[in-house]
Amino acid sequence: AMAGEGGAYRLRCSLLGHGQDVRGLTRGLFPEGGFISVSRDRTARLWAPDGLNRGFTEMHCMSGHSNFVSCVCVIPPSDLYPRGLIATGGNDHNICIFTVDNTAPLYVLKGHKNTVCSLSSGKFGTLLSGSWDMTAKVWLNDRCMMTLQGHTAAIWAVKILPEQGLMLTGSADKTIRLWKAGRCERTFTGHEDCVRGLAILSEMEFLSCANDATIRKWQITGECLQVYYGHTNYIYSISTFPHSEDFVTTGEDRSLRIWKQGECAQTIRLPAQSVWCCCVLDNGDIVVGASDGIIRVFTGSLERTANAEEIQAFENELSQVSIDPKTGDLGDINADDLPGREHLKDPGTRDGQTRLIKDNEKVEAYQWSVSEGRWIKIGDVVGSSGATQQTSGKVLFEGKEYDYVFTIDVNENGPSYKLPYNITDDPWLTAYNFLQKNDLNPMFLDQVAKFIMDNTKGQTLLSTSAQYSDPFTGAGRYVPGSSSGSSTMSGADPFTGAGRYVPGSASNALTPETGVDPYTGMGAYRSAAAKVENFYFPKKDAVTFDQANPTQILGKLKELNGNATEEHKLTEDDLIILEKLLLATCNASAETPTAQQLQTLWRAVNWPEDIVFPALDILRLSIRHPAVNENFCSEKDHVQFIVLLLKFLNPTGKQANQLLALRTLCNCFVSPAGQKLVMEQRGEIMTQAIEMKSGNNKNIHIALATLTLNYAVCLHKVNNIEGKAQCLSVINTVMEVVQDLEAIFRLLVALGTLISDDTNAVQLAKSLGIDSQIKKYASVSEPAKVKECCRFVLNLL
Repeated sequence: AMAGEGGAYRLRCSLLGHGQDVRGLTRGLFPEGGFISVSRDRTARLWAPDGLNRGFTEMHCMSGHSNFVSCVCVIPPSDLYPRGLIATGGNDHNICIFTVDNTAPLYVLKGHKNTVCSLSSGKFGTLLSGSWDMTAKVWLNDRCMMTLQGHTAAIWAVKILPEQGLMLTGSADKTIRLWKAGRCERTFTGHEDCVRGLAILSEMEFLSCANDATIRKWQITGECLQVYYGHTNYIYSISTFPHSEDFVTTGEDRSLRIWKQGECAQTIRLPAQSVWCCCVLDNGDIVVGASDGIIRVFTGSLERTANAEEIQAFENELSQVSIDPKTGDLGDINADDLPGREHLKDPGTRDGQTRLIKDNEKVEAYQWSVSEGRWIKIGDVVGSSGATQQTSGKVLFEGKEYDYVFTIDVNENGPSYKLPYNITDDPWLTAYNFLQKNDLNPMFLDQVAKFIMDNTKGQTLLSTSAQYSDPFTGAGRYVPGSSSGSSTMSGADPFTGAGRYVPGSASNALTPETGVDPYTGMGAYRSAAAKVENFYFPKKDAVTFDQANPTQILGKLKELNGNATEEHKLTEDDLIILEKLLLATCNASAETPTAQQLQTLWRAVNWPEDIVFPALDILRLSIRHPAVNENFCSEKDHVQFIVLLLKFLNPTGKQANQLLALRTLCNCFVSPAGQKLVMEQRGEIMTQAIEMKSGNNKNIHIALATLTLNYAVCLHKVNNIEGKAQCLSVINTVMEVVQDLEAIFRLLVALGTLISDDTNAVQLAKSLGIDSQIKKYASVSEPAKVKECCRFVLNLL
């Protein structure tokens, strides 16, 4: 609509109000046509268009931060807040949440350990924040749900994508990451410097801008579709036009650039060095904030354009700026070779083209305006020397090239100092010299050095994946025997293909409570007319794996003991001791397991990976006994116990061991000591356990679903929302790969238990898109419990 010559943007108005740099802008929802700005003066301001069509009035000045405010976003309306909310992030590490009609925060979100420099809002009240502490956090209302970890330097940009559960983060480690339900799905590489801004084009495409002076267009699948060049220095901010692929950018080269059909259609210079931020209003007008503390609005509409005096005043201000040629914004400058004023008689060839002339030893810079057909003076060039433009992706400072030039603010009101740094430099020495040179307090040494190190990470870090290899053989050797695992012979062992000892069976019969057992489906048939009761969730007790055949387990143990090396071999006495332990814990006899029995079991479970599984099976069964549970899970030994089990949850390990380690963890939940331990170690256990999703072994999938269900049972009691968030993320991820309906059923029960009686958890599940993921199970015909349970869950969502 705004194409053609009439589409050129011109000044609409300049807004004074902020006392220092304007660092963030976003269009507001209320009042319509307004926007919100945030500044280093520690305030946020809400601006409404005034009736005269041209200007804006400041409605509110909001304060709540104890330091610079660096970013802002709007949280969409909800039943509780029909006009939406405003979120601001600051250098005080906090996020303040405001209503539109109050100048003090409604509440403050604390949790980041450094400056919060980017915010984005999603559906159902979710908020994503990015920080210099190298993490992004997902918040729901006033609680942190998840922390996204993986970047190796500050996160400067975050965006929630339209497709549920997908999020983007852009970092000073030069990469962009795509997160799904809290897990990193993909890393986008290509930028050669810190990623500063992100903008969404569609469900499939997004844009990024960076300190390497380029803009990139990406497909969500990972491909970089296009690179746009035009800026000559850091690009700080990018914003898209409504319902269009066109966008605007601002940066350290004193310009706002308007991109149409992939080309830079217009360049507007500003009388300020750093143009920090921009946003596009619904009517297509562009709001820009800069280091001079002034907000300027530009418009393509003739009726909203400023009057001639205001435009003249803006041009005069621009023409009086002194431009430092060392920034490289104007290319190579050699004062001796420049033409005189007559050079301005020749028209320019494209919009935004700059031309330098020399008038009585004074060098002036002009820019061509296509819409007005004239050269506009954009400043005086001072101290011209043959400074070269940035080359090799480095940054120019005082005529020299550096890997980084940081802006350091030593105190709130004083000036900013530039600190140049090369990766090969010593951070402490650089910090010391910087403080000396600028005559600053040496107290700041640690702080400045740490700042340098935090913001240059990722340069020499190598990732290692060795820790996942099998500690015994260096790989997961497979047990000889049928590898198909599809043998349907009853009692056939899926691990060895033999019909002998089976480490657990899929049926996993539990004692029926009400004559209908949802886990085995016994008696699950009912006439369609009967009203279905929801006895599936919230589940109150842990689900255990109790099926046992002691004779077979002991037979296998003896057989493998015969092949064990001398150092591992158990004596006849040891085998008798283990037999007693197994019988005592399986038959719930009155005998309490002895310390000697437990020591022998511990030796056996530390057998080599390829023969340990019968010992693990004894551990799985005996851990249900309160005394055994207390022994292995109590304060003194629990670390070794968890390390042992996590060692078996190794994607390259043996499936029998993976299965039995998962079942042992499930059975830990029966006693207080075990429950306390698995709850304390939840993050670590779940992170390892979820790696078990990749195999195609249904018994492992059922055990993984059961572990998630047992966590859900505990979390429902204590209502720990961050724990629930992790379980929801696991359910979301595992559902994508699991085929087995018993595993699906247990995941559905876990989901129902997590979200029962908790509106926050319901909102979180929706924002992760779990409802759309489980819909297909509402029409499963057999077993009926899957369909019924799924419908109960969908009713809550």
